[in-house]
Amino acid sequence: MDDFKSIVQYQTKEYGCIKVKLAEVLERRGITRNRLRTLIGTKYDVIDRYYKGVSVEMADLDFLAKVCYVLDCEISDLLEYQRPEHK
Repeated sequence: MDDFKSIVQYQTKEYGCIKVKLAEVLERRGITRNRLRTLIGTKYDVIDRYYKGVSVEMADLDFLAKVCYVLDCEISDLLEYQRPEHK
C-alpha cells in the first residue's frame, strides 16, 4: 500500500489550509491595495480578495506572478501552508 494519505473523506480542519499573506507584505512595504492595482493592472476586487484572504479557493498563478514581480518577493512571502491542529 502507498504511504500517501487520501483526503477524499477529510475535512479542511484535518488537512490544513493555505494562508494568503498579501496584507502583511503590503503593510510591511507601505503599499496600498490601490497602488498595487495600478502597478499590476488588476481589478481592485481581485486584490481585495487576496488581501483579506477570503474566497480564494483557487489561486490565480498569473496574478501571483505579477505580485511577486512588482513587489520583488517570493511566492513563500505570499502563501503559507498551515498544518492542521491535532487534538
